[in-house]
Amino acid sequence: MTPAQFDGLMPVVIFMGLAVLLFVGGHFLSVLLAPKKPSHLKSTPYECGEEPVGSAWSAFNIRFYVVGLIFIIFDVESVLMFPVASIFREMNDMGHGGYALIILLSFISVLIEGIAYCWKKGDLDWVKSYQVSAKNNK
Repeated sequence: MTPAQFDGLMPVVIFMGLAVLLFVGGHFLSVLLAPKKPSHLKSTPYECGEEPVGSAWSAFNIRFYVVGLIFIIFDVESVLMFPVASIFREMNDMGHGGYALIILLSFISVLIEGIAYCWKKGDLDWVKSYQVSAKNNK
């Protein structure tokens, strides 16, 4: 490693060492200075100010997970549009604005198709209705 490369990496090494030192020092000080007074009240379970009732192994509605996953998928994909939008002017100045616009619009069309698919499938409805059509009743 050349001295120039070492000089370029030195700030990173210093900040990593400082981060480790702050973490270890803070943890050591909290163990050293924290009051240790165990009591019955501290050992009781706490759940939003209420005493827990029933088992913790109850079944949750799968809708929480489905809506959460759909949100994460579309949120992350929409965040991926920001880099293209931030360099769009530079790409337009270089003569590649049409290409960037086509790429961005194709990406948005994939997002729209995905949200339309979720909507059609009923994954965005909080309460799914299972209605039997008149054709199936005969």
